[in-house]
Amino acid sequence: MKAGRVVVVGASVGGSRVASGLREAGHTGPVVLVDPDPDAPYDRPPLSKQILTGEWTPDRASLGDPGQWQAERHVAAATSLDPANRVLRLDDGAELHYDRLVLACGAVPRTLPGMPRHGVYPLRTLADSLELRARFDGMSGSGHLVVVGGGFVGAEVASAARSRGIDVTMVEALPAPLSGLLGEEVAAELARLHTDNGVRLLCGTSVAALTGGAEVTGVELTDGTVLDADAVVMGVGVRPATDWLAGSGIPLDEGGGVLSDEFCAVDAGRTVYAVGDAARCRDPLLGRHVRVEHWTNAVEQAAVVVRNLLEPVPVAFRHEFYAWSDQYGGKIALLGRPEPGAEVTVVRADGPRRRFAVAYHRGPRLCAALTVNWPKALLAARRSAGTPDGAHDTVAAWKSL
Repeated sequence: MKAGRVVVVGASVGGSRVASGLREAGHTGPVVLVDPDPDAPYDRPPLSKQILTGEWTPDRASLGDPGQWQAERHVAAATSLDPANRVLRLDDGAELHYDRLVLACGAVPRTLPGMPRHGVYPLRTLADSLELRARFDGMSGSGHLVVVGGGFVGAEVASAARSRGIDVTMVEALPAPLSGLLGEEVAAELARLHTDNGVRLLCGTSVAALTGGAEVTGVELTDGTVLDADAVVMGVGVRPATDWLAGSGIPLDEGGGVLSDEFCAVDAGRTVYAVGDAARCRDPLLGRHVRVEHWTNAVEQAAVVVRNLLEPVPVAFRHEFYAWSDQYGGKIALLGRPEPGAEVTVVRADGPRRRFAVAYHRGPRLCAALTVNWPKALLAARRSAGTPDGAHDTVAAWKSL
């Protein structure tokens, strides 16, 4: 199969892995990388961790130089697509013709109405991280940060701020951070990581308004509470960056995710593929499309797309859900996807640091495993996952560690 001229929209990890992977696999045709971020390509996980704390300089997050991949780079945003004529239009007026197109356009942060104001930050780009780090520099040892949303990014920002001696309040609409994913019992256990490290956690309430003029001074909650704030970080999730695809004929779900088959292909002719945060790929085992906003998913989808662009027989993408988060000097890892109504078994380990593992299972079948500050427990879960008696084997291994 000849991939010809491959245009990749998005230079984060998914798009960059496609561009570099094509060259590693021997593709000699033109490769074009499109992204409006002048700092791309870089890795996003360090933005809320090592870059934000100042442990890393920005260059350590680099994903490489497109020039080394012999990729033509356009620092511009995609504005429209004409799949019938295979033309991508950019906001700088360029029209790019392609033989194959890869949509790795990622996602943009969700915001609140009237949010633009000095001292209020999303955290999606390297520029966002550096701007927030500069704000932290002026707050270290004093000042107060309000983090809105207790997902992985919000939790990592809270951890980074506490390492700088900044007071932190986290506001979460759910009964506990991540309770929608992990269930209330397990999420309550995880919430103690925040309170153990001095974070004030306010759950079951939402933001009604931000206070102050041009500069934020506080956060008003729906229960009437007003929190003083020298900075506010919005961690209320993201949405696919696919508004520009409206009217193109590319199939989108209600949330803007690009619908693809199990081969990551968007159209029957396999001229368009989708990877990463913007892609909602069909999972044959679940019988539905799934969108996953995690680094590992983007990397694995990119590898499948590279192969399918170059090989005559396509391979299907297998969703092997894995996510991790670095918080308060430790690591949280989630293997698999917790299923609603699954049984939950918690195993705790002794030691000065809070350390435990959770098995989500239906009878003997292991659905998912969560480990907190316990790498050996994660390895044991990986070994037992997919076996007929995986849940029993995993829990037994944890208890023997």
